[in-house]
Amino acid sequence: MTIRVMIADDHAMVREAFSVLLNAQPGIEVITTAVDGLEAVAKARELHPDVIVMDIRMPGLNGIDATREITRQTDLPTKILVLTTFNLDEYVYEALRAGASGFLLKNASGVELAEAVRIVAAGEALLSPEITKRLIAEFSRLSTSTKRPTQVRIDELTHRETEVLALVAQGLSNAEIAGELVVAEQTVKTHMGRILQKLQLRDRTQAAVFAYETGLVTPGRTNL
Repeated sequence: MTIRVMIADDHAMVREAFSVLLNAQPGIEVITTAVDGLEAVAKARELHPDVIVMDIRMPGLNGIDATREITRQTDLPTKILVLTTFNLDEYVYEALRAGASGFLLKNASGVELAEAVRIVAAGEALLSPEITKRLIAEFSRLSTSTKRPTQVRIDELTHRETEVLALVAQGLSNAEIAGELVVAEQTVKTHMGRILQKLQLRDRTQAAVFAYETGLVTPGRTNL
């Protein structure tokens, strides 16, 4: 199936360049663009794109607030891929907490951008290696000052589901988790689906954020 994409960026040249790059890729179609966060929210409600490639810094409603507004609407299946030239920790952390499914720097190649769209559309987590290191450092820094969600939601998971969630938060793929737990990859996918349903989360990225914020995983170790 074709992945329907929206490009949200306040620079016309960026919108046009990304549109050309993505439309040239098989299985991807840019269906619309937005010049700011407000237009992105409005068009997301109207068109229900599969993926929005969202700039962080835009006039009016910025990319983080637009992401938060879009992901609050439970009837929207849209995934958000955040692109920015700024790799500061605060942007990484806030974009993911707002509901972004992936984070990529604007210096990525066209092929990398297309692959990122496919990964996010499939419900997988996407963070560049540089961003992943910064994200872990940010969670570590904020772990003592951030109010953690109630333990009740974690208690709804089985022990195996908790193990899978912890491994997802450490960046392991389904295949790697299957090898670690000595189970079939399909079994891991089933566990992942149940985790997202029980915790009312959108995708693997949000599951990883949840695992860090509840203290299930802290940088360097798990708390099982």
